[in-house]
Amino acid sequence: MADATIGSILLASTQPDRLRDWYTAAFSPKVERTPGEPGYDVLDFDGFYIMLDRRDDVGDTNPEPGRVLLNVEVTDARAAADRIDELGATWLSPLEDRDGSWFGTAVDPDGNYVQIIQLSAQARAEMS
Repeated sequence: MADATIGSILLASTQPDRLRDWYTAAFSPKVERTPGEPGYDVLDFDGFYIMLDRRDDVGDTNPEPGRVLLNVEVTDARAAADRIDELGATWLSPLEDRDGSWFGTAVDPDGNYVQIIQLSAQARAEMS
């Protein structure tokens, strides 16, 4: 058993409000704001947190988005893909059925790769 857990990730951005709005529209996480100023938004994905921080030491877009992909497990991949389409997002890899499980990789407004995953019941059983 590991001595540590990973419960969050910080996404630095020159426009964190834009990211907050995009992730909220695409996936409907609970949004909280840290106290104090300048503070930052925290997106709660059922106990995994994405913290959005305004930084001036990063570019407007991610120059190497393949380094880290955010895997977002959804209950309805087609509905999530439709919401992402409505936001005008670019797809690195369009949503596709892989033996009953659905996978697709979209690009968020900062150029980060966001993979949507809907695993089949069989795939979940095999992981158990």
